[in-house]
Amino acid sequence: QVQLTEYGGGLVQPGGSLRLSCAHSESVFTIDGMGWYRQAPGKQRERVAAITNTHATTYEESEKGRFTISRDKTKNAVYLQMIILKPEDAAVYFCHADDHIRPGRVVYLWGQGTLVTVSS
Repeated sequence: QVQLTEYGGGLVQPGGSLRLSCAHSESVFTIDGMGWYRQAPGKQRERVAAITNTHATTYEESEKGRFTISRDKTKNAVYLQMIILKPEDAAVYFCHADDHIRPGRVVYLWGQGTLVTVSS
């Protein structure tokens, strides 16, 4: 079973920066897109950014210009660089991956989450 593990969460002041990391446990050639989601208390989980196997990226409008997603396939890793953090960015951040086990079959993988707190 392939697992995702996130690192890098913590407490930062408004306007500060954090870099989140996520790695999957094995070198799996069938993993395609990866991304980051977040969930704040009392709110629905929302997508923050995504990156394809060819490194094409997408961002939600509210995070565009502040967050950068990147990928290093040699390390089985995806990263999220966050700058100018706001209190409303505080949430549990989850790593996500699409594992195309076979043609026509996709398994969605999730990490356990890493907590980001933005407070002065």
